[in-house]
Amino acid sequence: MSQTKKEQIVSHLRYLRQELREMHLGIQDDGLFPEPGEIRGILAQMEALLELIEGNPKVK
Repeated sequence: MSQTKKEQIVSHLRYLRQELREMHLGIQDDGLFPEPGEIRGILAQMEALLELIEGNPKVK
């Protein structure tokens, strides 16, 4: 894996981790659950990262 690709993945994982932290704090502090679309969006981003790492894109 090239260094640039690795840096992009690390950056994106940091972003996803921050988003998940914010969701967790919202649940913990306010009892507010995230919208289903937010969760689907994060899952889609995580799947895209996995495909990028594995190198085999999923055909839909």
